[in-house]
Formats: sequence, structure tokens, C-alpha cells
Amino acid sequence: MPKKILITGGAGYVGSVLTPKLLQEGYEVNVIDLMIYGDTLPKHKNLKIFKNDIRDSKNLESALKNVEIVIHLACISNDPSFELDKTLGKKINLDAFEPMVKLAIKQGVNRFIYASSSSVYGIKDVNNVSEDMSLEPLTDYSKYKAICEKVLLKYKSNNFIPTVIRPATVCGFSPRQRLDLVVNILTNLAYNKNQITVFGGSQFRPNIHISDMVDSYLLLTISKPELISGKIFNVGYENHTVRSLAETVKEAVGKNVNIIHSSTDDNRSYHISSKKIESELNFKPKKKVKDAVADLVNAFKKNIFTDPLNNEIYFNIKRMQNLNLK
Repeated sequence: MPKKILITGGAGYVGSVLTPKLLQEGYEVNVIDLMIYGDTLPKHKNLKIFKNDIRDSKNLESALKNVEIVIHLACISNDPSFELDKTLGKKINLDAFEPMVKLAIKQGVNRFIYASSSSVYGIKDVNNVSEDMSLEPLTDYSKYKAICEKVLLKYKSNNFIPTVIRPATVCGFSPRQRLDLVVNILTNLAYNKNQITVFGGSQFRPNIHISDMVDSYLLLTISKPELISGKIFNVGYENHTVRSLAETVKEAVGKNVNIIHSSTDDNRSYHISSKKIESELNFKPKKKVKDAVADLVNAFKKNIFTDPLNNEIYFNIKRMQNLNLK
């Protein structure tokens, strides 16, 4: 019998790439997602979609039926979107978390993989930030991520294997595209406006290609329990300054792109080390930032996106502003 997995937020930016990959690997997949950015998931006999809110315990319980593994991606994603409605962000990102973990345990879930964030480290003046370093989150979004990590790990037992992933910023093409993440933003502007504005520039931004991000989740579904239970893993690859990312994008786009430099009050800077997941689980990313840019450029050339500079479906903040989600 194939294992059954529940992905919360399975129709999101990462989820809409992860879900088909899991189906391809032979898993049965349940997805619970409000679909506020549309339904981009494939029709499949082993896919069951629950168009529901993770705060709805009754529907969540149904989605958890016979599930062995939970991959928890659902949240109000990224700092600016979170700041739009702090009360909503707290309800979804923090208040709903422990009840979900408890319900998962009650339903017999064996593994619970939590998507945290590398932003929990805050600003670190060191070359490589590893998992054992102190957390100094700067925003409510990252503070709640850090709290949820502790909540999850305290439930570790012989029958419940919790694992925390701290992803770098994800980049590249997805059926549920986001164009509000740093590499994707720069690529969109470079291709469609021939101009990039770099705010600041010296801040480090670790990035990971979306296909590598998905592969890390797949790896955690099959890793031996003793290797991942109660563990925290950074998942990143290339640590570049924003200025360097802009130059990489300019080169990869292959057009005459003008780069404008401007000041910023956003001092968030992360330079994370992913040596732990490589040494302990033998995980090595296969793709680079320039591959993500190439994938996006290819999508632009094929006119896959509708009005990519303005369409709210690609920008979390614009979409959240126009929704009355409470």
C-alpha cells in the first residue's frame, strides 16, 4: 500500500510542484488549501483536495484520515503579507499550529515535517549560520515560525517523528507562480521592463531552486526515523547579496537590463549553512539561481503568465489586500 501524505497549503507556490512529484512517486496525497490563488493541481486518482481552512478542525480531521505523513506548508507567507493583518497571521501561523499537531498525533500520523524559515535567525554577522545558533527573529512572521518549531519538537516520541526545515528563499517556476520573491521579482522586472531596482544591495539572501526544495521534502518522507526525528535542517544553497543576484539575473536574462541602486530600511540579511543536511542526509541541491531565472524566462517567452507585472495572483500582498479573509 502506498503511503498517504497530507500537504497543508498543497496548492501553493511550493505545494503545487511538490504535490505532482509525490503523486509521481506513488504516494496517495491529500491537500488542504483555501485555493485563494487558484487551483493549479492536476487531476489524479490518488489526489484528494479539501478546499478548507486549516483552522477548521472538522475538515482537518477528515483530511488527516489514514494519513501517515504531514508536510505543513500552509501559512500567511512572508513578512509583508503577514504585516497586512497581524491578527489573521497569528491565527493561522501560530494559534492553529498546536491544535493541528495534537490532532495529527490523535489520528495516528507518524511523521510531521514543518516548513519554518531561515528568517528565524534574524541578522547574523557571521559567514555561515548553522542550525545550532541562536534565533533572533525580527518580525512577527519569523517569531511565530520559531515558536512553532519548539511546539512541534516537544511532541517527539517513538511513534511521532517531527522534523523542522528552515528553507532559504525559494526561486523558479511553479504552476502557482509567485513573482514577489527576490530572484523572481528581479527576473520579472529584467525581462518585462528591462530595468531592475536594487534596494540596498549588500544584504545576503540565501536561495534554493524550487525543484531542490521539493526534493528535500521527498527525502524527509523516506529518511530513517533516527536520522530526522527531532532534527532541524537548513535547506539553502547559494548565498548571494541582492546586488549579486541582480547581476546574475541580468546575465541569465540575456537582455540589455539597466540596474538602478536605491537605499532601503530592510536590513534583513541571512547567510545560512546547509552543511548539516548534506552531511547527515546526503542532500545536495542540483540546480542554481541561474537555472531558476532561465525557467522563468522560458515561461515569459511562452506567455504562460497573464500580465505578470500587475496581476495580483502572482503577488501575495496584492491578493491578500483584496481578500476579506478573517
